[in-house]
Amino acid sequence: MNLVIVGLNHRTAPIEIREKLSFPPDTLGEPLKRLTANYGINECVILSTCNRVEVIGVVHEIEKGVWEIKRFLSEYHNIPLGTLDGHLYVHTGEDAARHLFRVSSGLDSMVMGEPQILGQAKDAYSAAVCNSAAGVIINKLFHKAFSVAKRVRTETRIGASAVSVSFAAVELAKKIFGNLTGTTVMLIGAGEMAELAARHLLSNGVREVLITNRTYEKAVEMAREFRGTAIMFREFQHYLKSADIVISSTASVNFIIRPDDVAAVMKERKHRPMFFIDISVPRNIDPLVNNLDNAYVFDIDDLQGVVEANLKERAKEARQAEAIIDEEIRTFYRWVDSLDVVPTIIALQQSLERVRKTELEKALSQLSGITEKDREVLEAMTVAIIKKIIHNPVTHLKKESKSVDGDFYIDAVRRLFDLEKEEAIKKAESGEE
Repeated sequence: MNLVIVGLNHRTAPIEIREKLSFPPDTLGEPLKRLTANYGINECVILSTCNRVEVIGVVHEIEKGVWEIKRFLSEYHNIPLGTLDGHLYVHTGEDAARHLFRVSSGLDSMVMGEPQILGQAKDAYSAAVCNSAAGVIINKLFHKAFSVAKRVRTETRIGASAVSVSFAAVELAKKIFGNLTGTTVMLIGAGEMAELAARHLLSNGVREVLITNRTYEKAVEMAREFRGTAIMFREFQHYLKSADIVISSTASVNFIIRPDDVAAVMKERKHRPMFFIDISVPRNIDPLVNNLDNAYVFDIDDLQGVVEANLKERAKEARQAEAIIDEEIRTFYRWVDSLDVVPTIIALQQSLERVRKTELEKALSQLSGITEKDREVLEAMTVAIIKKIIHNPVTHLKKESKSVDGDFYIDAVRRLFDLEKEEAIKKAESGEE
């Protein structure tokens, strides 16, 4: 059995291709069943996210398996293979396992270290299990991938630093306020990054959200979403005194918050700290506000600087994560190798045992007047002979199965002792065929 992965991601295909190839999570059953029933894939998982679509498969022959998965993707989505093929990548064997471990650990994501992909991988695996597409190898592979991701999370700091502008803003706010519980945030404008920052702030304990926008209806709509309070744009200055954190993202070409405005507000607040996040370009908040005591202003470049520094930190942590993955790959493939060698050893033992019993019965049938004790002695002797004969071959087979020539030794033993025939006899006797 061989492991293969065929797929594409944000680096190899534009969104126009990725969206055509995506699989909605609640419809995975049908394509999984088609892969195993019509395309000769023994086990499989379909991992489909906004940034990647991958088929992880277990196949008899690598080249044929890769071709069948490509054909499936083309036929299922009605996209010519010529259009698709240039965007697809292929991983096989240890490289495939390493790729899955890196994906599950967030090392292959658009934002390195992001944790969402692990949940998506778990959902994809669950769908395969529920639709009988996961077998021994897929089960072991994915459970190992999940444990690798956990090790990477606990033994490195790859996910500890903010690598999005919105989350960087939250990190900075925490440094200023220590604890965000009970604070109030004001959103000026309804930009996507401002909205995302507000979500992060709410998840960190912000008590109240004030929302203002030039289009009041938009402010009302967002207020419903955040369970906040909508404010008329022309009145937002009156509410600044209530805001501990102000996030601005309007299309204004002039400053809408100036030092004099904030100085007056700070007096009313008794100089309690205020944190301004200016995500607008051009800027909405006069940078001179930063000169006031207890007023802190960060613009998009400041936040991007935090992000870039944190990305460098994550890159350092990624090297440690890659070492963990290398270690776990060796562990996983020792287990994979044992899948081939263990059945071979068992089949060899059964083959020799069959010969021993047959020849012993022939010999006993030609002897007369032997006692039960004599029978036991002959039985024990033949068993000991077989054990001594098989000891060295089995010892060397176990050792060589872990080497680069392991497949050669396993195949040689199977051919020399005609073990395929032995396994067929066993199946016939058990009624499997």
